Amino acid sequence: MHRHHSLPRSLLLCLAAAAGAASPLTADSSQTSERTITKLADGVYEIRHADPLPGWVSGNTLVVIGTRSVFVVDSCFVAWQAKADIAQIRKWTSLPVRYLLNTHWHHDHNAGNGAYLEAFPGADVVATNETKRRLEANSSSNATLIRASIEHTGKQLANELESGKEADGQPLSEERKTRARRTLAQVDKVMADARAWVNQSPTLTFDDQLTIDLGGREVLVAFMGRGNTGGDAIAYLPKEKILATGDLVVHPVPFTFDGYPKEWIRTLERLSTLGAQTIVPGHGEMMHDSRFILQLRDLFNMIVERVETALDRNLVVSLEDVKKMVDLSAQRAEILGDDKEDGAAFQQAMDSFVELAYREAKQR
Repeated sequence: MHRHHSLPRSLLLCLAAAAGAASPLTADSSQTSERTITKLADGVYEIRHADPLPGWVSGNTLVVIGTRSVFVVDSCFVAWQAKADIAQIRKWTSLPVRYLLNTHWHHDHNAGNGAYLEAFPGADVVATNETKRRLEANSSSNATLIRASIEHTGKQLANELESGKEADGQPLSEERKTRARRTLAQVDKVMADARAWVNQSPTLTFDDQLTIDLGGREVLVAFMGRGNTGGDAIAYLPKEKILATGDLVVHPVPFTFDGYPKEWIRTLERLSTLGAQTIVPGHGEMMHDSRFILQLRDLFNMIVERVETALDRNLVVSLEDVKKMVDLSAQRAEILGDDKEDGAAFQQAMDSFVELAYREAKQR
């Protein structure tokens, strides 16, 4: 699909899946069917969110409770999920959420900001200065694009059910009918949320790092280099060795639809040196060591090296020819095994990363 520069490609691809894919991606990093809560340590929890629509995603949320206040990482794609998280936090503690970190500007990680400030008026929304800049620059156009995509999704699903045929003319299977009805029932709810959404910009910004004392528990908030966006932030609990990466790391299929390839490699290397024993990625399954971070580092590095080698040999080599030169079958098997659904998502993500690396290398 065509790239629209005001909306991240990761979000555009998710919207495309919601709008018309007969068989949306089912990789763990791309689709989550159930909301789950995992206790990581006393007073530390991860919340994973069910996708509000097939093909749409909400970032993972980390909740850290101290003796004075609460720290939260990322606030979902839709307000009702953020409100469910807030209700859950209130079951865990009577302390207020004092800090809400937006790891980056993509809206599946920050669209619930307003719900948090409504519930906790004294809270600060924390982000890098670059994330604040991008959120404020893109908020109105992104909201318009999201509403247009939801409307398109609803019309397409209604047309399918009325005609009994998919967009390509194939008869609608019973499974597809059931899924379409279920999705259509959610469309109005998602649209109401999108129409009511108001951008809540970060209120506390930084360039390098902050150390936040919640009372008996410290959280390091840091910018460790560009990767998925120009302002990626991480949260690290040094005592508990728990790391929340935002979309610098998405497991098992990385979100490589925007970003800075060569810098991303260096940022992953820095993350791997923290010694984290529990890693909460931006989306997908939690990890308990840095092996996957190092796998991503090596994978990205190999792609960059192959792309640059191809351009060194022939400055006018086309992107499509470069993609043919980058065989990642061994790496896909190492990361995913023989999972065919994840394999399709992985190929899509890697084609995008090759393109990023190609465009970056052409600027030398």
